[in-house]
Amino acid sequence: MSVFQLDQNLIAFPDPALADPDGLLAVGGDLSADRLILAYSNGIFPWYSEGQPILWWCPHQRFIIRPENIHISRSLAKYMRKHKVRILWDRDFADTMHRCRMLRENAEGTWITDAMEQAYAGLNKIGCAMAVEASVDGVIAGGLYGVILGIIL
Repeated sequence: MSVFQLDQNLIAFPDPALADPDGLLAVGGDLSADRLILAYSNGIFPWYSEGQPILWWCPHQRFIIRPENIHISRSLAKYMRKHKVRILWDRDFADTMHRCRMLRENAEGTWITDAMEQAYAGLNKIGCAMAVEASVDGVIAGGLYGVILGIIL
């Protein structure tokens, strides 16, 4: 298997089944909304570091968290009863993504580049990305962002 070079002017990807065993499928292209939507629609996502070309990944195995299998421990349930825990949907997408970047950047480095922040903010503006945060007693405690396609909320 080999890694495919994407054409900057053609928004297309090779068959995801052709990804390397580690999941690397392609390199290059851009982070335009059209390319990101096509990528995510096919299980492909960008993941690279500042100074690298854009690397596109499609791992053969995925981890899935099924809500019905989540277990809330007694200590967490007790904590939640004692504190005001709120879930916030799309409070401030750019802020949530930037906070994710800063936490990673300060710890071990990050794949969230300036270009990725801008690209995903663009996806949020057209309704294809969303952020979710949890606050405890009015203070943001954590969050995540992601791409949403074909979901009606």
